[in-house]
Amino acid sequence: MFLDQKPAPYKGEGKISVFSKNLHFLNYTDMAAAVARIGFDGIDLTVRPNGHVEPARVAEDLPKAVEAIRKAGLEVYMITTAITDPDDPHTEAILRTAGKLGIGYYRLGWLPFAENLSLPQNLEVFKGKLSKLAKLNKKYNIRGDYQNHSGTSLGGSIWDLWLVIKDLDPQWIGCQYDIRHATVEGAHSWPNGLRLMQPFIRTLDIKDFHWTQKEGKWQVQNVPLGQGMVDYPKYFTLLNQHQIRGSYSIHYEYPLGGAENGDKTITIPQEEVFAAMKKDLLTLKGWLKENGR
Repeated sequence: MFLDQKPAPYKGEGKISVFSKNLHFLNYTDMAAAVARIGFDGIDLTVRPNGHVEPARVAEDLPKAVEAIRKAGLEVYMITTAITDPDDPHTEAILRTAGKLGIGYYRLGWLPFAENLSLPQNLEVFKGKLSKLAKLNKKYNIRGDYQNHSGTSLGGSIWDLWLVIKDLDPQWIGCQYDIRHATVEGAHSWPNGLRLMQPFIRTLDIKDFHWTQKEGKWQVQNVPLGQGMVDYPKYFTLLNQHQIRGSYSIHYEYPLGGAENGDKTITIPQEEVFAAMKKDLLTLKGWLKENGR
């Protein structure tokens, strides 16, 4: 069983990237310069429809983006894709190009449960897709990570994702663990899911939220780091306890003039976005230092 094997070295361990979705209003060069000035280590680049790199142009544009980012003294430890189908015409081109550039990880897209299949049947379908993707990942020397995300797609409850990937090689397929979404779905039980997924976690999403009532309905409201419900002290304690290491990606999902939605044009000054990014970055760096990470 693959879980008995010693994991390969982590790429970008302890490094902090910004999710480029929140900087879609900038081109490669301007984005890289701004991110370097803010103080990040790297950029989690969107390589998906309406992202910084369109899948159809990945062979031409991804090298250009990576060159601009590296010229600014930064790195691309991970990219975010919409990949879910190993047979999609863009899948292999993305993996081939990213692998050649030495990018360590990519995030997959979402896998919704089909209504005409039972839940166990869905899991078997997902297992087949991720198994084929793991083989492609090995071929191109890049690992695919599926993000646990609140909602009804695969990964919402964590356990379903584990059932799909538990027998796959964690060197090539894993979980991009999102503590914000894990807390939404399991306010008190999320430590169980973290413990379960431990062998598969090498990239981690960082963000915060709290519940709010609007027009008589409870809903999630995203907020800056440290202002929400995510129990980060407990989270980092458990990361250390389970010896979970990896590369971090900060996501900005609270109101930032449209930057939070990946808009190409924003309604507030760019410097306000950069200031918010700097504040959350310093918060995360403080937590990492406190926890010896």
